[in-house]
Amino acid sequence: MFLEFKKSMMKEFDMSDLGRMCYFLGIEVKQTSNGIFIGQKKYAQEILERFQMFDCNPFHNPIVPGFKLTKDFGGERIDSTYYKQIVGSLMYLSATRPDMMYVISLLSRFMEAPTILHFQAAKRVLRYLKGTTDFGVLYKRGKSRGLVGYSDSDFAGDLDDRKSTSGQVFMLSSEAISWSSKKQQVVTLSTTEAEFIAAASCACQAVWLRRLLEELRYAQQSPTLIHCDNISTIKLSRNPVLHGRSKHIDIRFHFLRDLTKEGVVELIHCQSQDQIADILTKPLKLETFEKLRGLLGVCSSYDVN
Repeated sequence: MFLEFKKSMMKEFDMSDLGRMCYFLGIEVKQTSNGIFIGQKKYAQEILERFQMFDCNPFHNPIVPGFKLTKDFGGERIDSTYYKQIVGSLMYLSATRPDMMYVISLLSRFMEAPTILHFQAAKRVLRYLKGTTDFGVLYKRGKSRGLVGYSDSDFAGDLDDRKSTSGQVFMLSSEAISWSSKKQQVVTLSTTEAEFIAAASCACQAVWLRRLLEELRYAQQSPTLIHCDNISTIKLSRNPVLHGRSKHIDIRFHFLRDLTKEGVVELIHCQSQDQIADILTKPLKLETFEKLRGLLGVCSSYDVN
């Protein structure tokens, strides 16, 4: 079928067969006997050259652990167009760098009126990129694990409006295939509510991924497991009885309950130190950051044989 398709395309258009894909839309693909590696080394180097950071000193993490970035009303303003160019360039890089997803999402909140403080935070990300230009995601061969999700939130993490940050990541064969870090649209009144909203959003993504996998002839026969480190959220997804902690949660988030009841998703508890989505919600200590980065499947292209 592939040969017939290629022949018909070559008759219609002036084209040639380049064999196995190795470069597509700025994404480099390395296929070996151990698996498939995707990265954006060339694009990362272009970013560093464009913003005069190619010869900078590298950092081991993209943001200072525990650092809270705010609007900084009294700070010295910088050129917002230049700042937007940095953030915009980094956004496309997040297609193969889930370890940078949180900090890129954080920087994008201040594009309207950036100051020196925000610019310094962006430069630190570029310094981290300098030391990890060859990093990407390795999808190892031989694993046959089903779709698994991780959901987490950083309760009231934004000091400006006290909104929480939701983080979610989906793994297929123990490597990340979908990830997201996003500030929640409402102010939550408890950690349970923040975690429940994050889990509901994660469940919606799980439904979409299950349908996509079904189209690819890889239908999931069992419920998609979503790991959550908040026991109250797990109980709330199974128990329809409302109480003081949950009566203020918006009705639309109870969609999660229906999915749990129908066997589409199932929330299970995991320890906080094993919560992979934690890397998508807050700045972490270097040791924890590197551990979770490895669990995402992010590694150097030089580690691929």
